[in-house]
Amino acid sequence: MIYSLRKKFILASMASILIVLTCIFTVMFLVGNLQLNHAMDELTDAIASNDGIFPQLEEITHPLPTGSFPHMDVITEETPFSTRFFTVWFDSQNRVVNVNMDSVSSITQSEAQEYAETALEKGTQRGWVSDYRYKVFRTDAGKAVVFVNGAMNHMMANRFLAVSFLVLAGSGFVILILIVFISKLALRPAAESYEKQKQFITDASHELKTPLTLILSNLDIVESEMGENEWLEDMRSEGERMRMLVNELVMLSRMDEDQSNITVLSFDLSEAVLDTIWEFEPLAAERKKIMEKEIEPGIVYKGDESLIRRLAAILLDNAVKYCDPEGRIKVFVYKRRHPVIIVENTYYEVDCLELDKLCDRFYRADKARTFNGSFGVGLSIAKAIAKNHHGDISVYKREHLIGFRVELK
Repeated sequence: MIYSLRKKFILASMASILIVLTCIFTVMFLVGNLQLNHAMDELTDAIASNDGIFPQLEEITHPLPTGSFPHMDVITEETPFSTRFFTVWFDSQNRVVNVNMDSVSSITQSEAQEYAETALEKGTQRGWVSDYRYKVFRTDAGKAVVFVNGAMNHMMANRFLAVSFLVLAGSGFVILILIVFISKLALRPAAESYEKQKQFITDASHELKTPLTLILSNLDIVESEMGENEWLEDMRSEGERMRMLVNELVMLSRMDEDQSNITVLSFDLSEAVLDTIWEFEPLAAERKKIMEKEIEPGIVYKGDESLIRRLAAILLDNAVKYCDPEGRIKVFVYKRRHPVIIVENTYYEVDCLELDKLCDRFYRADKARTFNGSFGVGLSIAKAIAKNHHGDISVYKREHLIGFRVELK
């Protein structure tokens, strides 16, 4: 249980850290793009305001921003010589009338016209076409589109994001190592407490076995001398009940302590469950319960056959005890990806049950705690058996019906 708790703690912590790191990277990506676009827009605005020609530095009334990313400058004092841009003018009918490509040589005039037509088709004033940031502005004759090359800026931005991603990924890995180490220290008190609790149950159970055996043996002697009477019968009944509880506690404790005691062998799961059903059919008939079964034949499973039979017996015993008078009990065994055992029974007051607590130790739906032959540990044992076979048991309800579904892996 402690291992499972630690695993959940690590997974929950790493999920939280992953969400935080993802949010940080997303914000960096969005802010970086906004800064890049803003810097490029300053360039396109400066060129558009000069009718598509890059202005001289003294003509720029507002200084262009630098440092869109911490490690790069979009424009420096050498901008007139390093900025690669071109401008395409259109008339009122959106026909190309002029193309200025004096500051760029990486594309042809036809490509420049195609870029400009694509920008107009988008219907937006600003945007990106390939590696060029554009701005559409109006002229006396019609429209014009100025394009500024942002390939270098994109490359630097992507490099910055790649480095940031590697830093965040490395930080996440370091945090994972710290969480694994810290989780062990954080859960150590709980682990020690749990171990002490298991040891107490084991020791107490063993200590109770001897006096119980002695009491029941003495009852046999007294009964042989005095004959049977109701007081001796009550004492024997309570003694047997206590011995049964001690045995179940010992079994739970052993299953918690060491899973290596499980004998793993291949066996016919269908036959094992069917044998268990036959054992309970007379009891169900005696209590006027109808038992139905749908068993897929020939399902072979690798596990501890005795424990699986015990699991099926617990579920059937629970179904017989709590099934409505003249109700129905249904047992299904089939295999999809993994073998599945389902036991359902009619139960009119199913809405009053706390399904998530049914497999808790010593839980009984009867709040008065009146004894009905159950200690509230049977389903806990069934859950432990399923868990030790790397499976799980779930409880569900429908209208006047409760079911237990066991998936064995």
